[in-house]
This record gives sequence, C-alpha cells and structure tokens, in this order.
Amino acid sequence: GGNRTGRIFTGDRSGDVLFAALHRAGLANQPTSVAVDDGLTLHETRIFSAVRCAPPENKPTPQERDNCAPWLHREVTLIRPTLRVVVALGAFAWAAWWPTLRQVYGLRPPSPRPAFTHGAHWSGTAAPDLLGCYHVSQQNTFTGRLTPGMLDDVFARAKQLAGVD
Repeated sequence: GGNRTGRIFTGDRSGDVLFAALHRAGLANQPTSVAVDDGLTLHETRIFSAVRCAPPENKPTPQERDNCAPWLHREVTLIRPTLRVVVALGAFAWAAWWPTLRQVYGLRPPSPRPAFTHGAHWSGTAAPDLLGCYHVSQQNTFTGRLTPGMLDDVFARAKQLAGVD
C-alpha cells in the first residue's frame, strides 16, 4: 500500500489491522488509513520500515535489509531524542533492530541475541525498549496467529513502557 499511497501500510489489509489497533490504543485519531491526505494523525507514534521496497512475493531478503539499512539508521538517528519503545512487526524487523542498535546508539547487541517471539521484550540501558509483535500480514491475521487482542496487548505494553497515557 505504501508504494501506491505514499504512506506505509496505507490502503492495504495489513494497514487496516494496524491502524485499527493504533486507534483502539489511542495512538491514532481514526481507525483507517486510505490515502496520504485522509486526515490520519498518529499520537506519540512513528512508523518506519527496515526495507523500503515491495520485494517479490512480499518476502524481503537479508540483502535487501542491508541495502536499506542506511535509511533506517538515518531515520532512527533523527527521532532518537524522543524514541522510547520500538515495536518490531515480525522477526525480520526484530533482526533489523540489532544493527541499528550498534549504528545509531553505539551499543553492542546482546549476545546471544534474544529470540523473536510475539510479546518478546528486550530492554537496554541506553536504548529504547524493543517489543516483538507478529507482523500484521494477511497470513497472520487471517489465520488467527495474530488477533486484535494480541495487538492491543502489545500496544498497551508499549504505551506503558514509553510512559504514554
């Protein structure tokens, strides 16, 4: 959807699930995102991506992640002063965080690296907390692997960790 509309997760079913959950959490002013000029406003929230392309079969490779890493690192650098919690949507995003931790925060990732699971939580001393969440893909939402309640729980935890009311 983002390639068509200019806003990530906009105009697709994954976005329908994500923005509805952000709205229920009080992090978005409306439950839908259909176009870049639809009036959506996010509160205390920024959505950024580990990859910036629509890869074949919607399955980005580690090479694509590495090619896009400079853009991710720059974006995180710009929001670093206010970034308190990162919700990684999927194992791919979880894996992309560790090089970002090193590049932006100058911190060595934990060893061994914490495994991705839904609801996983990693906390560093000088970096944002990291929460794992199954990706909002149709494969996960249509099969019930990720339910609205599971998303609500992750966003409630993120708000609590960030100190957001």
